[in-house]
Amino acid sequence: MEENEKVKNEEEVVEEKKEVNELEQKQQELDDLTDRYKRILAEFENHKKRSQKEREGLYNSILGDIVEAILPILDNLENATKVETADENYKKGIELVLKQFQDVLKAKGVEEIKTVGETFDPELHEAVSSVQDDTKGEKEIVQDYRKGYKIGHKVIRHSMVVVAN
Repeated sequence: MEENEKVKNEEEVVEEKKEVNELEQKQQELDDLTDRYKRILAEFENHKKRSQKEREGLYNSILGDIVEAILPILDNLENATKVETADENYKKGIELVLKQFQDVLKAKGVEEIKTVGETFDPELHEAVSSVQDDTKGEKEIVQDYRKGYKIGHKVIRHSMVVVAN
């Protein structure tokens, strides 16, 4: 009988070891699946961020192309407001259209590049001439030939300027 109990105990120990092994295997599988899930989730989050950034970049690029194509129209409207005319209502109409145009561009994030009084920056400005003027600082912009525009940090059109000294 003692031998029977001994054999039974050994069988129970073997059975427990099998159960422990199975538990360890299942735990390892669970850990592997959890790790895999976390990696896939992180990849997905990175993909979402990358896609969002690409969409924004594409949007700004397309917007920049469109704005660049219609900037000559804006220039012509600005020139039209400077012309003297006998019909003041006509001039007011042109000014209103110009303001509406500028408001739409501003709403879309298009900014005018500052020029006169600013320091020349080759990233933003294109120097078409230079003058000697002791009253002005070095590389100070004194005149603006054509306005420049940007969206965020992307320059759509450089400003054409005259630089002092």
